[in-house]
Amino acid sequence: MRVTHIITRLVIGGAQENTLATIGGLRQKPGLEIHLASGPTTGPEGSLEPAAAGIPGLLTIIPELVRPVHPLKDFIALHKLEKLLREQKPDLVHTHSGKAGILGRLAARRAGVPVIIHHIHGPSFGNFQGPFANWAFTAAEKHTAKMTDHFFCSAGAMTRLYLAAGIGRPEMYTRIFSGFKLEPFLNAANDPALRRQLGLDENHFVIGKIGRIFKLKGHADLVTAFAKILPEAPQARLLFVGDGALRNEIENLVRALNLNGKVIFTGLVPPGEVARHVGIMDCLAHLSYREALSRALPQALAAGKPVIAYDFDGADEICLENETGFLIRTGDTGAAARRLLQLAGDPGLREKLGRHGRNFVRGNFSIEKMVDDQYNVYLKLAAERGIRA
Repeated sequence: MRVTHIITRLVIGGAQENTLATIGGLRQKPGLEIHLASGPTTGPEGSLEPAAAGIPGLLTIIPELVRPVHPLKDFIALHKLEKLLREQKPDLVHTHSGKAGILGRLAARRAGVPVIIHHIHGPSFGNFQGPFANWAFTAAEKHTAKMTDHFFCSAGAMTRLYLAAGIGRPEMYTRIFSGFKLEPFLNAANDPALRRQLGLDENHFVIGKIGRIFKLKGHADLVTAFAKILPEAPQARLLFVGDGALRNEIENLVRALNLNGKVIFTGLVPPGEVARHVGIMDCLAHLSYREALSRALPQALAAGKPVIAYDFDGADEICLENETGFLIRTGDTGAAARRLLQLAGDPGLREKLGRHGRNFVRGNFSIEKMVDDQYNVYLKLAAERGIRA
């Protein structure tokens, strides 16, 4: 069975790491031939493109497949994708992300692909964008849903959101948590050398944040909450792992709040080094406004670190209140500060929440489970179309 994945870009991010992990696992399954099409990878977030390009025959770059809406480029990308799919003749197309999800499904239908799956890593519509963009993406999702055989969702919240918008039917959705290599996080240790390298000593209470420094990721809210706790927890430090377009803006906020030396920016960290950085954290705070389910949350829990998160989308499916961490009403930096202070002052609570979180992640977030769950749906849909795997 031939399968083509389509994604908008291969920056360092959860959806992209999920896609490459899925492809890596599927390539080990018997009877599957896997291809990947992506737009160009640009920007300060870093690139996973070399990892995909290193697999002979896997990756095709479509230069016009770009993230912003661009009518001319979108038109060209649609035709190039259709041409590529006619050449590859896949039995199944599996799309990822908003732009590639729409153009990829349109191209797959025009190319006569028998089975079309769309993977919802995060919503492409909602109040995080302007009314016109929201209307346009909602309309596009409704239209392309008519040519979609099945949806994968990284969180059940995405199923509820899309069904509420009139997109698809309940039986068309399968929740599949975004798996990752658990062992590096399960074995993550508090590395004194890394702490010293980052200007941290053994007495510092380290609040971590992993993610692109980008709009809606909540970096400014976390800086604000962090500033509130320092009078009572002067040993606290804030560690930002990642980089992005808004770094200068966040650095300016840090200076304006007189937090120099107390907020550490690592810059880009290769995916293989993330676990080492999680190991030196005492907790993780993820005050994002929009995501299906951030990979940073289960990664921190796998390392035994409690989490604090805004109650966005699917956060409550892993940030279990008073079991693995604490959910905060979105935008309430005061509540976030109170929970951070609680964790800073109670090592026993941190250990309890982290232990429960580690057990939960171990049973739900392995790459093997993620790949097997997707593969089983592939086989079911293929059999319904008379396709032999």
